[in-house]
Order: sequence, then structure tokens, then C-alpha cells
Amino acid sequence: MERKPIEPGKIVMREFRLVKGQIDSPYEFKISGIQHFDYNVDFETGINLEQDLIRADFKVSIKTKSEGNAIEATGGYHFVFVFHYDKISEHAAIVASNEIDWNPYLANAIASISYSTSRGILLSRFQGTVMESFILPVVDPNWLMHSNTKNTQKVS
Repeated sequence: MERKPIEPGKIVMREFRLVKGQIDSPYEFKISGIQHFDYNVDFETGINLEQDLIRADFKVSIKTKSEGNAIEATGGYHFVFVFHYDKISEHAAIVASNEIDWNPYLANAIASISYSTSRGILLSRFQGTVMESFILPVVDPNWLMHSNTKNTQKVS
């Protein structure tokens, strides 16, 4: 796909949905025992060229790693974003393998907006829970387009 500049003002978030939001922790769980968090991020996109729409699914699963707790706390969230970009066919196409051939500037923008919005939502939702010290780190949005990897965050 051509590396043609995009117009950020043409990216409009049309819809946001919290599809799943769950934290499971035993009543006896001691937050002070948390040493770190293991987490997985999954980011998938879809496109509707006829309606100039982009769908971005952002999923994160988190599990504590602690001492003194018999059962670890877990969490899972799934957010769906729908964006509109006028004349998207100038910046994206479906290729033979049914994958999206993106203009990297548009792909980067969609990943950045989806990730940073999810990051803020999680930060507020985790307050007052066993996950309150977990903060989704800042990442390179290009990494996000190739995610589905396991990560660890140490508790300081």
C-alpha cells in the first residue's frame, strides 16, 4: 500500500463497546503479595470498504503472580472500536489472503487510538481492585499490529 499521508481529522470513532470486563479474585487474596503481572494483548482489525469503516478488537488478559496467595487473581477485557475514515479505499485494501493491506500511517493511527483509549479505561476500571497497580505500558503501535504475545510487568 502506498505511504500516502492521512488526515487525522478524518478518523471518527463511531462506536465503542465493552464486550467483556471481568476481574476474578478470591476474598482472601492479599494484594501485598503481588510480585508481578503476566498479561497478553490481542489486537485484530477488520475493514468494510463499502461503508468506509474499520473495526478494531482489543483484548487483554491479566494474571497476578504472587507469594502467599493460593489462587491468583485474573482479569479479562475486550473492547471493540468502530472507526469511520472517508474514502478508506485510498488507504487500505483486502488482499488475496483476506488480510488488510494498510497504509502504515492509517494502521498506526488506528492502533494508537485503540490502545491508548483502552489503556485509560483499564486504568480507571482497575482502581480499588486487586489489579490497581497494573498499568498497561506505553508501546510502539507497530508492535500492536503484530501482537498476540505474552508480557510481564513488575510491581514496584
